[in-house]
Parts: sequence; structure tokens; C-alpha cells
Amino acid sequence: MDGNGRWAEERSRPRLFGHKAGVDSVREIVEISRTIGVEFLTLYAFSTENWNRPSGEVTGLMGLLKRYLQSELKTMLKNGIRLCCVGQQDRLPADVQSVLQQTISDTEACQGMTLNLALSYGGRSELVQAVRRLAQQCQDGALQWQEISEDSISEHLFTAGQPDPDLLIRTGGEHRLSNFLLWQTSYAELYFTDVKWPDFRKDQLLEAINTYNRRQRRFGKISAQLQGE
Repeated sequence: MDGNGRWAEERSRPRLFGHKAGVDSVREIVEISRTIGVEFLTLYAFSTENWNRPSGEVTGLMGLLKRYLQSELKTMLKNGIRLCCVGQQDRLPADVQSVLQQTISDTEACQGMTLNLALSYGGRSELVQAVRRLAQQCQDGALQWQEISEDSISEHLFTAGQPDPDLLIRTGGEHRLSNFLLWQTSYAELYFTDVKWPDFRKDQLLEAINTYNRRQRRFGKISAQLQGE
């Protein structure tokens, strides 16, 4: 969800003003995604690299996150949205961790849609963590190195038990993955837009999905093979 800060700067406002406007986009995109039947939605809210931003901006972002969780719980429950977190939760401020864990617990039984918030998340650190866990299992004798597979690696990621993403959308005009779900997006369709996140709403999401629907996903096969299936 890129472009909040630049969106604010274009309006001669503080960067946090853009992040606040971005929260409105989050609400709309989550609502529309639930309405049209999206089963899993992951929002890259705060990366491991974002800790390097000015302390005032980081503090403001953490405050926005806490307020969002508190204000949206009733809506999540009403719409059957289960909240999950991918990332290093232990690095978040204690009060944010508390609200986050409570919201996760309160929505655990919801089955309408899973909303993943990627918080203090980095794809490379996620893979390192998975490799370390597998190495420990090998050392303990619970696993043989020959048994390590793509499935066993996936089972040790933050997204264990969830399907890989079909579509990755990046707003704000950048054309890179920025350490996001590096393993899981190996076959995702990529969609880049110049629209900054505060302006990314229902119409922009539907356009991205329509573009996805016009693509042919071959997974290494040729078109003729797919036509015969």
C-alpha cells in the first residue's frame, strides 16, 4: 500500500496525514474484497525496513494501527472477517501487540474472509526463520534433510495453511516487490499502478481484478494444454 507520504507531500501536508487517509482506503478495500468474495487479502502495512523511518512517523503509524484495530473489530465480526498477522509481532509496541492479539482471538472463528496484516514483515527474514526451524528439526532428529520440500518450507512460513496469492497489487508507481511474500508470490500475477494508496478505492481494485481475469495463467504449460483440460 504505497504512496501515502508522497500523497500528503503533494498537498503540503505532513506524511502522517497521508497515512491517515490511507486508513480510509484500507476500510474500503477490505469491505469490497469481502463483498466480491475474496477469500484471503494480505495488506503490507509495515515492513522490517520501515523501522528505519523517522521515529515520529513510526510512532504515528503504530498509533494508527492500534486505533484501526479497535475501531474495526465490530465490522470484522459482522462481516465474518478473520484477522491474522504475518511478521515479527514481538517488535511491535506492547500496547499494539495486546490489541492485535485480542482482535486475532476475537475473530478466530470468522469464516467469511481472512485478512492478513503484514506487520514488521520481511520476506527474507521470514525465509531465514523457516530455514532455522527446519534445521533445528534436523538437528533434533525429527526430520531428515532429504525430507525437506517446498511443502515443508511453506508449512514454516507465517502464511502456513493459506493458499499462495493469485494477484499482487502495488500502488504508488513503484515497480518492485520490496521484500513482500517472496516465496508465496512465485506464481502471482503482478499489477502495478501509479495511483497512490489514499486514492486506491473500489474502482481501482476492480480494474486490477479485471486485468487479472484477462490474463492466462499457464504455470509452465502452453496454451494448447490448458485448452484441453
